[in-house]
Amino acid sequence: MSDFSTIAVSTRVRLARNIEGYPFPSHLKDDRQAKDIIRLVTSGLARYTDFKIHYMDLISEEEALSLKENHLISPNLMRSNRCSAALINNEGSISVMINEEDHLREQCIVKGLDLRLAYDTMSEIDAHISKSMKFAYDEQFGYLTACPTNLGTGLRASVMLFLPALTINGMMPRVIKSVSRMGLTVRGIYGEGSRAEGYVYQISNEVTLGVTEEQILSEVQEIVEKVCKLELSEREELKNGVDALDIRDECMRAYGILTNCAKLSTEELVRYAACVKLGACLGYIHIKDVTEIDELTRNMRPSNINAASGKDLSPVERDVYRAQYTAKCLKKLAERK
Repeated sequence: MSDFSTIAVSTRVRLARNIEGYPFPSHLKDDRQAKDIIRLVTSGLARYTDFKIHYMDLISEEEALSLKENHLISPNLMRSNRCSAALINNEGSISVMINEEDHLREQCIVKGLDLRLAYDTMSEIDAHISKSMKFAYDEQFGYLTACPTNLGTGLRASVMLFLPALTINGMMPRVIKSVSRMGLTVRGIYGEGSRAEGYVYQISNEVTLGVTEEQILSEVQEIVEKVCKLELSEREELKNGVDALDIRDECMRAYGILTNCAKLSTEELVRYAACVKLGACLGYIHIKDVTEIDELTRNMRPSNINAASGKDLSPVERDVYRAQYTAKCLKKLAERK
């Protein structure tokens, strides 16, 4: 199989579950019921592994934003913070959101393209949780969920892809249309309703009812591989096409800006880092592991910067810190052979 490490940023598997006997979160009028659900889930995971609980009505807006920026909670959980919480493991790869749209939204995120690892990890945790509570399940419809689009398996399998060549060459509308015809969807970096940033798109299944978990994983894997192969082909077009010099110039200019600027906004970092990553993928910039550029971009988002610096920085101070940190990090990456 082809190496898609420069394309597949991460894989996420998410399971939607509800506890039998309790109304869906949108109909939980009694706070005691909502707190009961938090207690049930927390105790159900207590003996499994180390999870830290984050109560949405108790954590700061800054901490909540940091969790969202790291894809550990959803924008929806941030908004509906009454009697909701998130259990997150020490590695930051597994989170269980409680009282979001469903009672439980269990997710596992792994680097690169590895649907099997993400699913097996999440399935094991799901089985462990189910030992201490009964999930709402119907023999005909499968797992019962607040939104009908999650009925059945309750499984969403998604892969985050870096697709600069398909975007630059104007092929993304065609790709999105083709993927949609095959029962999958293409979204932005933060899921439904979000836009693509830095040439990053999320491909996931749409259908959860009337199919098995294995079918979903297989279909997502197949489509993602096809898109990855198409991206690799288009990168060759970029490198050898009539605009090759312009593409190289744009990548090198982006590297020059990121390693020399005095201040840097989040939007500028995302835009220029994507160009640097493309330059590295095309061999113009010598960065051995391009996934470290993804880490850099995520770490330099506003709330993560405050955590890294240990201070509550002003917007201007964040831009200065981001510029200094990014320049230092990129130069180190480029020095490695």
